[in-house]
Amino acid sequence: MMRQRPRLTQSTVALMREIDVIDEFGGQRRIHIPDERSLAVYVDKREVVTLMTLGAAPELLVLGYLRNQRLIASVHDVESVTVDWDVSAAAVKTRAGVVDIEAKTAKRSVTTGCGQGTMFGDWMDQVDAVELPDARAARIRQSALASMLETLRLQPSIHRQAGSVHGCALFRIAAGAPELLTFVEDVGRHNAVDKVLGWRLRQEPV
Repeated sequence: MMRQRPRLTQSTVALMREIDVIDEFGGQRRIHIPDERSLAVYVDKREVVTLMTLGAAPELLVLGYLRNQRLIASVHDVESVTVDWDVSAAAVKTRAGVVDIEAKTAKRSVTTGCGQGTMFGDWMDQVDAVELPDARAARIRQSALASMLETLRLQPSIHRQAGSVHGCALFRIAAGAPELLTFVEDVGRHNAVDKVLGWRLRQEPV
């Protein structure tokens, strides 16, 4: 049976806003700041979490978050993700429900770092089961790293205009040359990583 990718809305919202400030010299001027907002995530009409986000690509953020938290096993478990900024909510509809969702969301851990995040269940216990590739097969040339950094330096970004956001990128290296596949920004590193994962999940074959 052919699998289907989830249907996603493409909700957009202003990512920055202007405010009046008094600078260190006592002068008044207008600057841009990131427009952080809340997004309540509902899975099959059950409220799971509220994410603080910049608002760019919220559908990918939700997909990546659910997979990173192991609430879904595959992107194909999700039928649709609908984001409505008028009510600051994302409605996720799964194809067959989330097995043991009550147990999986009962235990929460608040993480440390630049911003607090929430992990559900025994997520950390599963880290020990992750198998990394052989070190010899996972080598990246110094020149490739330098090329990636230069690509990111030239990338248009919210950070250049307003600061206070984090970026995350996914590259593919073919014949030693890195190719930028996607670049995202958000108010937290974990959000940016979730968005990259959400983007990657959307590329999975049907």
